Amino acid sequence: MSDSERPAAEPAGEKATASGLLGLIPGLLLLFVIGFAGKVTEQTITRFGKANHLALPNIEYVLWSILFGLIVANTVGVPRIFRAGVATYELWLKVGIILLGARFILGDVFKLGGFSLLLVVVELGLSIALMSWLGKKFNLTPKLTSLLAIGSSICGVSAIIAAKGAIDADDEEASYAIAAILALGAISLLVFPLIGHALGLSDHAFGLWVGLAVDNTAEATAAGALYSDAAAKFAVIAKTTRNATIGFVVLGYALHWANHAKAQVIENRGAFLWQKFPKFVLGFIVVSGLATAHIFSKPQLTNLGNLSRWAFLLTFAGVGLQTDLRQMRKQGFRPFLVGAVGEIAIAIITLVIVMASAKYLPK
Repeated sequence: MSDSERPAAEPAGEKATASGLLGLIPGLLLLFVIGFAGKVTEQTITRFGKANHLALPNIEYVLWSILFGLIVANTVGVPRIFRAGVATYELWLKVGIILLGARFILGDVFKLGGFSLLLVVVELGLSIALMSWLGKKFNLTPKLTSLLAIGSSICGVSAIIAAKGAIDADDEEASYAIAAILALGAISLLVFPLIGHALGLSDHAFGLWVGLAVDNTAEATAAGALYSDAAAKFAVIAKTTRNATIGFVVLGYALHWANHAKAQVIENRGAFLWQKFPKFVLGFIVVSGLATAHIFSKPQLTNLGNLSRWAFLLTFAGVGLQTDLRQMRKQGFRPFLVGAVGEIAIAIITLVIVMASAKYLPK
């Protein structure tokens, strides 16, 4: 190529780059439309419940976005023009996870009190061990088992969202885990207050039980509020304490799967783990640490939390669009069964522990 020809190559490259970026727009718009439809559906149901004084389960936009994406992908399909933009959903997942750190203040751990904090630690170990054991017994895939264990032990959907990228789980596995956790959370919103009143639990005992046993923060808060304002306060504190452990638990699982993925003898294990480790998990921990240190103002924390939700809105629209129901059918109902058995067992065990420890709790 002559020198006179070289300058022409640069604009051509720039044109190709610009064309590539423009090619993302249709898919990004599709992600936004489906995700926004999920958000509108959640808000519409919530408003309807309040207007009619109904205690409807809070089915989060995450599940609606996945469902709408599933419907599109498994009926009309995703035309080629949308695929490049839809494929960016994993980028939005990582962005959302980093921003999610602003919603988990590590200082909340110290507000719970020593004995109640001990119960949170017990719940974490119990949930992870039980779900891992059930997953093996029911022959679930190892990563689906990990997602169920993480979701049930920490904070439901948020934990699954963070863990999906950290352990490189499939979209189908994440969809199954999220659906199981959300379905069981909706049921707990209705059942827990009835059990609490039947047993005559104190506000502190009930709130602590809900904070230990209910996975999603929205359902835990609502179940506590249905019992009493005081119970809601204890439920939120216990639940946010569990939430605060998300970075450390996901970090542990990420290291486990990075090490587990090796196919040959690794000479430099540290370098290998760093190469495999999802760096955005560190971003999550840094943002959470900054929030704990009060670097951000309350409006800034609110804005970061809202931005994370918008990122997840795009993410899980993409999860639905990329999920093939034919592949999910191979798992059958086993993930839901494992989730149900595990959640019921955790609820019963934590209830027994809380009732046995009632004398150590403030009245």
